[in-house]
Amino acid sequence: MQRLSFHEEIRKNKISSYLLIGIVLAVLLTLVYTIGFVLGGDYFFFIIIFGTILSLVYVVGGYYKSADLAIASVSAKKASGTEFKQYHNIVEGLCLASGLPKPKLYIMNNQQINAFASGRDPQHAVICVTTGTLDKLTKQELEGVLAHELSHIANYDIRFMTLTAVLVGMIAIISQIFLRSLFWSSITGGRSSRNNNNAILMIIGIALAVLAPIIVALVQLAISRKREYAADSSAVKFMRTPTGLMGALKKIHYNTPMKVSGAVAPLFLAKPTKEKEWFMTHPPLSKRIARLERM
Repeated sequence: MQRLSFHEEIRKNKISSYLLIGIVLAVLLTLVYTIGFVLGGDYFFFIIIFGTILSLVYVVGGYYKSADLAIASVSAKKASGTEFKQYHNIVEGLCLASGLPKPKLYIMNNQQINAFASGRDPQHAVICVTTGTLDKLTKQELEGVLAHELSHIANYDIRFMTLTAVLVGMIAIISQIFLRSLFWSSITGGRSSRNNNNAILMIIGIALAVLAPIIVALVQLAISRKREYAADSSAVKFMRTPTGLMGALKKIHYNTPMKVSGAVAPLFLAKPTKEKEWFMTHPPLSKRIARLERM
């Protein structure tokens, strides 16, 4: 069996992520220009200005408060340095090895094994682990989990996923504005001659408005899965061995699914579900374990 290089895996996953972002941008531009031709110049600029302002206000607020919102949503508390000494020591050691500033550490009261990282950059990052993670993992497995979360911070994954959310949000908003404008136009009877003369283009515009949010949502999930693979590879780079993370993922594999808000679910180390892979925020645990076994 051919061995996988973690350096090569990190490189390939980053390329794939940027390619997927390019697909989202292409869908956005196609949607905008099609709607612009269907509705005309005035509506075209209205959609761009209103959609952009609304998306930016919403996402910028979430971007700067992402860590606080994530911690609050799971009712986590700060991890005391005296009570959780091993937790702090492991993170400090990994930060020294990786050159990252130490993030703020939190504890979530849950007996399932899981963890997540959040924050807009390494200087404003947090890591949160469940009580089950500290109770059920060996020191090496805990190191693997924390190395994975630090990898998300080092790779600026939160910032990257925020950019994706901006684009996905803009597509959804623009699609809704377009479909609602057609609805009100049909009620008032406006632009009937224009619509009759552009029936084919109108059908294309409606199809794009309906399908674009679905397509980009699937792309967003694919990006999330790619970033998980990249974080696994980066964790191996930090630890110089896949053993710890692999052992933790094997234990998580037998977890019952955690009940958390859908907004923070993509942040967690793993979210075992029975969904189809295309609709999952994380790659299947079996695939992640198999990749780590080849490193």
